Amino acid sequence: MPEQVILCVDDEEIVLNSLEMQLKEQLGEEYLYEFAENAEDALEIIEELAEENIEIVIIISDWLMPGLKGDEFLIKVHQKFPKTLKVLLTGQADEKAVERAKNQANLLMCIHKPWETRELIETIKSGLATVNC
Repeated sequence: MPEQVILCVDDEEIVLNSLEMQLKEQLGEEYLYEFAENAEDALEIIEELAEENIEIVIIISDWLMPGLKGDEFLIKVHQKFPKTLKVLLTGQADEKAVERAKNQANLLMCIHKPWETRELIETIKSGLATVNC
């Protein structure tokens, strides 16, 4: 059973469903997949997995969400889990937020919605290749 998790965070259920379909289709059963509709829920999932010593290898997060914005969420995660890869998937991030995430959360990539499946999967695979070396 896989012990590495890909976490997707977006306040739109349709986006989470699309990500789940695309990730499972492209990456298969190699990873576990977790989904959260806001940053607060995602932080709870992260804590629970950490307690079980299950590694989150990548987080794909929306930027514009109720409560904590994606850049703030990723920075918060980075402070505790600097090795976790982080991707911002957004239709409307402001450039300052993207820069902040790059500088303070070691953002792997910012991908704009609507995204190309190929671009998303290539970003994930290339990021994971650097982690799994």
